[in-house]
Amino acid sequence: MNPRSHFELLGLAPAFAIDAGALERAYRDLQNRVHPDRHAGATAADKRAAMQWSVRANEAFSTLKDPLRRAAHLLELRGVDLGRESNTAMEPGFLAAQMEWREAAEDARAARNLGALEELRARLRDDRRTRHERLGALLDAGADQPAAEAVRQLMFLDRLEAEIGDAIAVLEDA
Repeated sequence: MNPRSHFELLGLAPAFAIDAGALERAYRDLQNRVHPDRHAGATAADKRAAMQWSVRANEAFSTLKDPLRRAAHLLELRGVDLGRESNTAMEPGFLAAQMEWREAAEDARAARNLGALEELRARLRDDRRTRHERLGALLDAGADQPAAEAVRQLMFLDRLEAEIGDAIAVLEDA
């Protein structure tokens, strides 16, 4: 067994839309076969191999469970480099929205306005849901480059939402 992808390792078809129950069952089935506890009486080499397979199973499960990481993995399998560090080009509408969101977050943080931060986080979550749906459609249609940009946009939204969550936590603790 030498799977080339997380999907293959878990015996699932490579797709953005994934049945969470099937993913969970595939993961548990694989862990039942490879978990180091099942190989307690094995040789040291077999124990190491079991540990490596268990780690791979955990990585596959956590990647496929997360829609954004799953999309990035699908694109990687299709030979698309997301260019996470080097490709910062984005559509002008998203760049404008990005600046607006950052400014709103900074203004709310500076004003210590918890309500404004929570409202902005809710708007970002709504926007992210819409973008996840669009990402799925792009991947299903084989529009890999637009899907890669959608992944980068969603990564930005995740980071910004985390920053807003941190600012909310600071204000709630104060």
